[in-house]
Formats: sequence, structure tokens, C-alpha cells
Amino acid sequence: MLKLAGMIYIVVGSMLAGSFVIAALTLGRVDAMSISAAAALGAVAALPGAWMIASKLNKSIRSA
Repeated sequence: MLKLAGMIYIVVGSMLAGSFVIAALTLGRVDAMSISAAAALGAVAALPGAWMIASKLNKSIRSA
């Protein structure tokens, strides 16, 4: 399941990191530290999300 979570994290992590960066830029935070912090926060926030999606997919695949 770790491989599945890793593959899902690639998609979810980049999506959330990009969304957080866009949110920071929309709020007028254009300095490098704010943009980097927003990207890092998005990448960290994606970890539990990717794990939950992977576990649900794993359960649905195993039960079929």
C-alpha cells in the first residue's frame, strides 16, 4: 500500500502545494519565504490525504 500512497501523493501533493501557492499569491504574499512556506504546507497537508485515498482504494480493490 505504500507504493500506492506514494503514487497518489505525487498527484495530491503537487495539487495542494500549487493551490496553497496560488492562495498565497492571491493574498498578496509575493515574497519567497511566503511562497516557499505555502508550498511546503501544501506538501505536508497532502500526506494524510494521500494515505486515506490509498487505503480506501486498497480496500475497494481487495474486496472486489
